[in-house]
Amino acid sequence: MEKSKIDNSDKDDNPVVEVRGLVTRFGMNTVHDNLDIKMRRGEILGVVGGSGTGKSVLLKAILGIIKPAAGKIDIWGQDQAELSSNELICERRRLGVLFQDGALFSSLSVAGNVQVPLREHFNMSQQLMDEISAIKISMAGLPPDAAPKIPASLSGGMRKRAGLARALALDPQILFLDEPTAGLDPIGAAAFDQLILKLRDTLDLSVFLVTHDLDTLYTICDRVAVLAEGKVIATKPVHELEKLDHSWVKEYFRGPRSRLAKEG
Repeated sequence: MEKSKIDNSDKDDNPVVEVRGLVTRFGMNTVHDNLDIKMRRGEILGVVGGSGTGKSVLLKAILGIIKPAAGKIDIWGQDQAELSSNELICERRRLGVLFQDGALFSSLSVAGNVQVPLREHFNMSQQLMDEISAIKISMAGLPPDAAPKIPASLSGGMRKRAGLARALALDPQILFLDEPTAGLDPIGAAAFDQLILKLRDTLDLSVFLVTHDLDTLYTICDRVAVLAEGKVIATKPVHELEKLDHSWVKEYFRGPRSRLAKEG
């Protein structure tokens, strides 16, 4: 499957996610210092950076898991800091999140994990939850017999897909993925990339994707944001980032592994 061409040229003024002047600190350690980033509707936005640049911290700040020291985070044009508790709960229903390695509840089956957000937000019959979880499990590319299995009995790739099924449970409009192909073999990672691309196109999702996987960046990302020195130093398609005169960017995007990713 080839990457779809998304025309977002007129959507910079109405981003689905916009972060302005973000500052995050842990004690005396400043991770982000006046960071800005925008994500357009319908795009797959990759986020990359060296170790310790705060890629996952940025994702968690946008989701409200980490409280920033300063800055503004808008989702669908709404300042998240201005929302009431009930409004935040409603907003969170529109966001799906896949954490590293799936972050599944070990004592629950795959179906039980998918049903967690359904139980949290709605009063549904068990039959309806079973039907919805079966649909989401199928959408994530898992066979029906995966539903009753517990996470410990699954492969790494299947756990990722189970986590994705849970992230899709509430029919989100924005999908946040934290290192979704980490730990997968090349074939499994390529299949997962294509699944994300297919879901984006069929469900009209916007995807915020933290990754270090060059194959993912070249295969499915419409644009890539580079974190360095506490900021986003550039947000461009990969072929434009290759021309950037920055030491880490040159090493990352012009090295031997990058050449293999482009050739693949």
